[in-house]
Parts: sequence; C-alpha cells; structure tokens
Amino acid sequence: MYSFIHFANNLSAWVGKAFAWLIILMTFGISYEVFVRYVLNAPTPWALDVAFIMYGSLLMMGGAYTLSKNAHVRGDFLYRNWAPRTQASVDLVLYFVFFFPASFTLMLSGLKYASRSWRFTEVSVNSPAGIPVYQFKAVLVATGILLVIQGIAQVLRCIDCIRNGEWLETETDDVEETEIALAREAEERLIHQYESDETVTPEGKGKS
Repeated sequence: MYSFIHFANNLSAWVGKAFAWLIILMTFGISYEVFVRYVLNAPTPWALDVAFIMYGSLLMMGGAYTLSKNAHVRGDFLYRNWAPRTQASVDLVLYFVFFFPASFTLMLSGLKYASRSWRFTEVSVNSPAGIPVYQFKAVLVATGILLVIQGIAQVLRCIDCIRNGEWLETETDDVEETEIALAREAEERLIHQYESDETVTPEGKGKS
C-alpha cells in the first residue's frame, strides 16, 4: 500500500513539475507576440495556438500532482471541521461515485479522440499557420492515466486514514495552500510570543 502511494506521489510530482516549465515558455511566447504586435505591427500567426497548447498541457498534466496535494476545490467550510475518519469515508465514496468514472471516461474518450486526430495529422483551424495539434490530443489520454494512478493512491490513503484515525502525511512539502501556511505562521508566532513571555521576568531578566 505505502509503496504504491509513494510511487504515485513521486510520479505525479515529477510530471507536474516537468510540465510547469511550460509557464516560462508561454511567458516568453506571449511577451514576444505583444512586442511584435503592438511595437512592430507584425502579429504572429501562431501565438494563439501555441499559448492554448502549452496552457492546456500544463493545466491537464498538473491535475494528478494537484490531487496528490489535496489542492483541488472542495467545500472546505464543511470538510475541515470533520474528523479525519469522516473526511476519509466521504472521500472514499466520492472517488468511486464521481472521480473514477470521470477519469476513465476522459482516458477512453481521449484515446478515441486522439487516435482519430493522429490518423489525419490534425492541425489547428484557429490560425493560418496550421499548427499541428494531434500530439496535443494525446495529453487527454496521459492525463486520464495519471489521474487514475493518483486516484488509486488517494483511495489507499483514505483506507489508511479510516484504519488509523489520521491522514498519512505526504512525502514532500514543496507546495502548500496559502491559508494553511498563514495559519501555521500565526500559530508559530503565538508560540514564540508565549515562550518569550514565560522566559522573561518582569525586570526583563531571564529566569534561572
């Protein structure tokens, strides 16, 4: 169980971080388009399609990584107040009712859609440049596969939480939601202030 969770988390993190570099390429591409369009009055015929392809790939291929970090949107105003076992039980049901059917649908439908696109080497109709998009359609299949793998890992985490009463911590803490980070920093400041008050006498000297 734990080895598969570790494998899925590492795979999702590696893919997500690899595709995150598309942000840099997209930034340079759009900046170039803005410069040549408004300064040189010579807009490119490919910038729109390339931006769509890079942003779409980044968004979809980062989905499994986001799932591994529990960063997808949920009703936190209810969820956060539940006991870990309740959270895990609800998550477990929802994974089988909604998540896996949607992920398998994306994977299977994407396979049909991508194979058709690859057969006639589809190009974009949004610009006269004729940018190839058939390779982009394969992202649908890859996304579905990654989501299923990470979804299985999340189900195993739910089962572990139901058994042990607490969530299994992820191996890496490279990203964290802003709200959680701010709450932790506020708690650390309060603890530091409390310890400072405890170790300083009214005369301003430390206790022996």
